[in-house]
Amino acid sequence: MLGAFAVYHEFVATKPWRSTKSRFSLASEDSPGRIPTQERLFGGDASEDSEAWRSSYTPQPWRPEYKGRANLHTFEDWCGSSTAQLRMNLHYPLYPHSRTTVKKLAVSPRWMNYGLRIFGYLHPYTDGEFVFAVSSDDNSEFWLSRDNSPLNLQLLAWIGKTGMEWTAPGEFGKYASQTSRPVWLSVQRRYFFEIVHKQNDRGTDHIEVAVSFPSSLHFRVCVRAHLDESALRMSDITHVPQTAASHTRSPSNQPDNQLSNQPAADMLRVDPRDTLYQIPALDSRFLQGVLPDCSYKPSYIIKGFPLLRYQGLQFVHMSYIYPNDYTRLTHMETDNTCFYHDSPLYLDRYGFSRYMRLDEPEGQEGEGRARGRGRRHTFFFDVILRAQPQIKSRPQPDYDNTLHGDLPPGVVRGMDRLVEGVDRGGGGEREGEEVGVSESLWGLEGDSEEVEGLSYDSTPRPVFDPEVNWAQTFQVTPLDLQAMRSDWIDLRCNVSGNLLLRPRDALPVVKAFMDKLNHRHHGRFSLLRVLNVERRVDGAQGSRYFLELELRDVNGQHLRLSHYIYTLIRHRLSRPRGLPPLRPAPEMLLCNPVGFHWNPTATVHFIVPVKNQARWVQQLIVDMEGLYQTTGDPNFNLIITDYNSTDMDIEAALKASTLHRYQYLKLSGNFERSAGLQAGIDLITHSIVFLCDLHIHFPPSIIDSVRKHCVEGHMAFAPIVMRLDCGATPREPRGYWEVNGFGLLGIYKSDLDAAGGMNTHDFTDRWGGEDWELLDRILQSGLEVERIYMRNFLHHYHSKRGMWNRRTQRSGT
Repeated sequence: MLGAFAVYHEFVATKPWRSTKSRFSLASEDSPGRIPTQERLFGGDASEDSEAWRSSYTPQPWRPEYKGRANLHTFEDWCGSSTAQLRMNLHYPLYPHSRTTVKKLAVSPRWMNYGLRIFGYLHPYTDGEFVFAVSSDDNSEFWLSRDNSPLNLQLLAWIGKTGMEWTAPGEFGKYASQTSRPVWLSVQRRYFFEIVHKQNDRGTDHIEVAVSFPSSLHFRVCVRAHLDESALRMSDITHVPQTAASHTRSPSNQPDNQLSNQPAADMLRVDPRDTLYQIPALDSRFLQGVLPDCSYKPSYIIKGFPLLRYQGLQFVHMSYIYPNDYTRLTHMETDNTCFYHDSPLYLDRYGFSRYMRLDEPEGQEGEGRARGRGRRHTFFFDVILRAQPQIKSRPQPDYDNTLHGDLPPGVVRGMDRLVEGVDRGGGGEREGEEVGVSESLWGLEGDSEEVEGLSYDSTPRPVFDPEVNWAQTFQVTPLDLQAMRSDWIDLRCNVSGNLLLRPRDALPVVKAFMDKLNHRHHGRFSLLRVLNVERRVDGAQGSRYFLELELRDVNGQHLRLSHYIYTLIRHRLSRPRGLPPLRPAPEMLLCNPVGFHWNPTATVHFIVPVKNQARWVQQLIVDMEGLYQTTGDPNFNLIITDYNSTDMDIEAALKASTLHRYQYLKLSGNFERSAGLQAGIDLITHSIVFLCDLHIHFPPSIIDSVRKHCVEGHMAFAPIVMRLDCGATPREPRGYWEVNGFGLLGIYKSDLDAAGGMNTHDFTDRWGGEDWELLDRILQSGLEVERIYMRNFLHHYHSKRGMWNRRTQRSGT
């Protein structure tokens, strides 16, 4: 049975918003006449901010005909993309340009430079925890009250605060803030909600809210008779609810007012992966005998395979990550829309029309069916919040070539089924917004001459404003762009981030492993959190999983499990001809890949060749000191090979530092990156080498991450670094992923020696290409290279002026 939410609007008699410090009364349907205190509503002490928007109201008795509608107030002719800019509007929130109602929470007026305020009540069909998600172009907020009172609104989900954030229709997983935490709702109660949306003059305007229930992912909105505001004048404002969502400043102690604390990029959000190293590791002896052993010989290993120079890049594949680590640079997609897999010309010309299907105007649905071209009318909450690999097209009714007001002027109805792409026009104007009849008034030019055969009429032509259907709703299929990606390295898109592993591919493996672990140890461990799951797909044999789980043992101690396992492909059994094939229940065959395990105590040697970069060398030493102080990890070593720098005594700076371990080697001659790295490699007898650059910002998890992804005899690690733009910082990380570079590489010294080390013959005092050449030899030696986007792993911006062997050209020479 499909779940349903009843959305309806209700008129309430309220006093206009005012600044007052007097008490207010709230007539609640659950406890009539009860007067709540401000401490009850928001917790903590009273503040002037919270009193500024308080109001009292008397709700009308609810009636069944109110179901199926929500109030929509529009504020036209207001530029900007953020909800904060909407709240600066002189007329917001009391005096909108128009008032209407909508039958579903999926609206696309096809207009520009406006703001919307949608409010009403949700009536859940059953008790349970619900998750809400919002999608819009541009910024939007979804607020929900703890009850039927507008005074108890809490911000649950939102898109952006700067105006630079936007999503495609049905794209509910782009930002972490889009999805709410689970909210418990009761079928016995009504819940006031409010949506605030701001649209600028670019893109395909839309706002939609979806809801997910754990036991059923299908939802509908009930449509019944409704009551609207048509009998009221625009100056009548006493019925407009005054809420935290509708005013410039929300209460300072509102627990869900999180917009002010939103980081500059989703990658900066707190993630347990960033501090995994702080959790004590599970003793590896508990993992012995949990799974049967199996040989690890993936089909994609190309040992001994002849490669052309730089061809190895074609044999590197990405791993899938769960849960979302938000390495997709969504804050950079205003300028770079490569993630949407459409050509820039197509994106400029058309919008997200292929992801949307406009609903027919009310009153015409029956006519369409009578003419034999109607369709079953589905509602917005039919939206399924799950991954779908393809966008399925649906039959569209035929239309004539008449221009209609509910489409952008200049667009023929029915054309939206033919177009694809993303409309993020760089010119700042909507394509086709001008209407032929909306020309400027004819004027009488004093010195104009009449063209032969034409007569001028002194009467100005009438000017027509295009009609805007503010209540235009649409149907949309949830858009899972991640499901459309493959594990091939995408060299054309540098904002995409890690591939995401679907929950249904990660959680069953975790559960199966935990069952095996507890069967072996008689229920000693319980699973607290799934911290990280990485999957490397081998289509021929199976998949390698790296599980990172937070466990609690029988003594209550929290432990970290970080362990590689392998899942083999189970081949179907064959039967003699004439008999029906056997179809056994699917079963995951988990095994322990022999020899494929990481060393949690291996020393990581960071090797950095330098010459005359004093300020950056000093910053490197300071960063490494901070890394040691933060992690307390003694098993890493900084090796600096110095080509006779004259601007700094590097050895003295290292001695004066608080670094636990370091090595310094002075070289002569011109700077040679390959030779400098090889000189550092030669100082090591064993353990992990991390070939590094000077201008790097390291996350605290870097040492642990390098260890976990370097497996001696099997795997090297080439994390993808983010290059910061000029003026960007780690706290304001604007830039792009360096998808082409493999110069930052972790590998065991024994494996690097077996691959031949650095090529100091072909790459002397020039650099560029030495990383790809080394990649060729590593793959030919039989290793695989793990490639993932690393959170907060950044390359500082710098020019090449004055670097290494570059000289300054003097004026006049």
